[in-house]
Parts: sequence; C-alpha cells; structure tokens
Amino acid sequence: MRKYIAYYRVSTKMQGQSGLGLEAQRSSVRQFVKDHDLILEEFTEVESGKKNNRVELITAIDRAKKKGATLIIAKLDRLSRNAAFIFTLRDSGVDFVCADMPEANTLTIGIFAVLAQHERELISSRTKAALKAKKEQGHILGTPGNLTMDARSKGLKVRQQNAGQNKQNRQALTLIKIYREKGYTFQKIADELNKDGYITRNGRAFMKGTVHHLLRTSN
Repeated sequence: MRKYIAYYRVSTKMQGQSGLGLEAQRSSVRQFVKDHDLILEEFTEVESGKKNNRVELITAIDRAKKKGATLIIAKLDRLSRNAAFIFTLRDSGVDFVCADMPEANTLTIGIFAVLAQHERELISSRTKAALKAKKEQGHILGTPGNLTMDARSKGLKVRQQNAGQNKQNRQALTLIKIYREKGYTFQKIADELNKDGYITRNGRAFMKGTVHHLLRTSN
C-alpha cells in the first residue's frame, strides 16, 4: 500500500471557490492512485503561477516527509513556471510524482521546468514588443471597447489553441531527444508519445515518420 499527500493549485480565488480546474485535478489524481493506496491529506493552493510563495505546498511537503508519503501533483505545470522553484522541490528530499507524467525523473522534470520558464519569458518579451509596436503605430492601448465580445472570444480561443500546440510540440521534441539517447526506435518513441496523450500540430497521433521529421527539422 502506498500513501499519498495530494497537492492542487488554482490560479484565482474565483476558481478556488467555484471548483473550476480543481475537480479536474482531483479526478486526475484519483485515477492515478491505485485502489489499495491511500490519499492521506489534500492541500489546495490559490496562487498565481508566477509566484513561488506557496504556503500550502510547503506544508504538504513537510507532511509527506513526516508521514513517509509520496507527494502527488495532478500536473507538472501546476507547480510553477519558475525553474528554480521546481528544482527546489526536486532537491527537497520528498518523494513526489506527477499524475500526468508518472515516468518523469530528475532529468526530464528539470528540462520541462526550464522549458516552462523559457516559454513564460518569451511570451512576456513578445507581448512587450507587440505593445510597443502598436503604440508607435498610433493605436490606443488598454481600451476593451475597441473589440466586440465575439472578437475577444475568438482571439482568446486562438491564443489558447496556439499556446497548447506550441507547448505540446516542445515537450514532445524534448522527449523524442531523450528517448533517442536511450536508443528507442522511431516507432517506439511514437508509441510512447501516443500513450502519454501527445498529439501533432495537426491534432493527429504520432507516427514514426512524424517523429523522424520533428527531430530532423529541429537540428
């Protein structure tokens, strides 16, 4: 029997009160935990992903150590988009697992942490550059009335879709390189990616040719 301490994070107080996102995390954790295992306690943090002041997480880590339990997290990106923070968790000595990446080790979790932070820095840099360009062109910024509700909704959907696809491809490429170093064939890598739920930019399952193309074009 394995014992777990579960940690969940939501970004806003509204999400914390409504359960948006929280129930999905709980469901993911409960599906991961075997029938004969136990979730001893659950801790929920309401905090921005950019901040590292996580009182509930520190408490969860401490409780896991004292009870000889494994800290379980629904999604790696629910921890933080700051690489130093994830490295701190990794080096804390507590046994932990991510339900969405159960086979992750200290190497892969470090790589994903660096990618996540790099992505946040790129987004911030591009946003500042775009706003500066708009301002120089004479556009008035910060005026929501300039957009219709329909336009705003469509724009949000496109941004969310692009962000998801870009992140998926970067993570998939990172895993492809790791698997190749381990001697995996292109077909075996494709099978592993499909098993973990990764999809191509076109929304399709990975095939050995897709894996080979993605690896070749990245060099």
